[in-house]
Amino acid sequence: METTLFLVLLLLLFMSLIILRTRRPSNLLPPGSLGLPMIGQSFSLLKALRANTDQEWFQERIKKYGSISKLTLFGHPTVFLHGQAANKFIYTCDGNTLANKMPPSLSRILGKNIIVELNGEDHKRVRTAIVSFLRPEVLKIYAVKMDLEIRKHLDDHWHGKHEVEVMPALKALTFNVICSLVLGLDGGPIRAKLLSLFQEMTRGLLSVPINLPLTQFNRSINASLRLKTIVMDLIREKRTALEDNRAQSHQDLISHLITMQNENPESTSDDEIVDNVVGLMFGGYDATSSLISFMIKLLAEHPSVYDVVVKEQDGIARNKGLGESLKWEEFMNMKYTWRVAMEVLRLTPPFFGSFRRAIKDVEYGGYIIPKGWQVMWVSSMTHMDANIFPKPSHFDPSRFEEQTSTPPYSFVPFGGGPRLCPGGEFAKMETLTMIHYLVTRFTWKLSLKENLFRRDPMPVFNHGLPVLIVPRECDHAMI
Repeated sequence: METTLFLVLLLLLFMSLIILRTRRPSNLLPPGSLGLPMIGQSFSLLKALRANTDQEWFQERIKKYGSISKLTLFGHPTVFLHGQAANKFIYTCDGNTLANKMPPSLSRILGKNIIVELNGEDHKRVRTAIVSFLRPEVLKIYAVKMDLEIRKHLDDHWHGKHEVEVMPALKALTFNVICSLVLGLDGGPIRAKLLSLFQEMTRGLLSVPINLPLTQFNRSINASLRLKTIVMDLIREKRTALEDNRAQSHQDLISHLITMQNENPESTSDDEIVDNVVGLMFGGYDATSSLISFMIKLLAEHPSVYDVVVKEQDGIARNKGLGESLKWEEFMNMKYTWRVAMEVLRLTPPFFGSFRRAIKDVEYGGYIIPKGWQVMWVSSMTHMDANIFPKPSHFDPSRFEEQTSTPPYSFVPFGGGPRLCPGGEFAKMETLTMIHYLVTRFTWKLSLKENLFRRDPMPVFNHGLPVLIVPRECDHAMI
């Protein structure tokens, strides 16, 4: 009897062990510490971003906890994810499981209706409206306008100069392009006012969301409200101009979205137009100026790559008439130049990662992401994975000769899946146009031996990336 009881107990114990080993965890949080409420590791990450040691910060965390861990960032308990599998999980997860949700500091400043904050049908509806303006067929119409804006920028900020601080100059360019093509503002005091408010607004995007007087967060919120008031006034003015046939629907993004409203009142609301115009200003201002700035730096540091870019762009310039704008077909012939741009995006992506919010308890990697928690993943860390990109610190545009060889969800500067950035083609056209005129008109070399940068939240050169420039003497130098 005792022997039988012992065997039964032994069998039950054995079965329990099997069940425990095979059952997926249902209430296990990832490793790590949440730290102080609201604050947690926010200041530590911000310090790393501003010292350009964020990769080391993330790597140290991964080394300590693995590819999934918990912490507190910008006021919320957060789960940190990393790796190609995490990228795929995030970009393919439906909005009923993980919702787009920026940190409170970003959503309070940029707006709750911004496309990266929307989910489900709302995201699809607003994305459709924006993409209808930014699709290649429409961008072809704006190529001439962008071309003229960039040539004017070079005439105003580069010609006749011995030295140029690249990043501030390019930020001025990208802001002017946005004002022209998105807002329909061709110049004047409103542009200057918008730029001042925009710069104040973006200083507090990554901050602890404590809205007290004298804090940067408070100053940024106030700047955002004033900026959005100006944009709302522009919407009213353009609506009246369209009704009076004093404007055309395709002249800028705001006019385009108002026209869509008239055709389908459910397409976008005025508040959604305002928030998404501000979102496009943010993405276009910093992201594109960052990409072009780092291209200029790396081309100066790699003469052999620079020579190939010059050869490609000179070939295109020789086939243009004097003063003739670039055509869409010519962008398609800038294959090597765009491979250089993609390698720059791999090494120094403007966005280091993004955020989501768990709508329900989510199981991932053997752990539970609790409902309501924030999810942060550093998508660009796969760019520096030696298993995906051999010698990842080496600058090598030839990596992208065969893009199909890059594993899915490992190179994601413009996102992926249904969350692919709608402004990718816009950024590509602006980047290629600027590089074309820059290399066909000037040669340059770096003024400083070291050009350190920080993230605030996008890459910013500490000293503006000064370069010494010399006009080129060639047949097409006046294009």
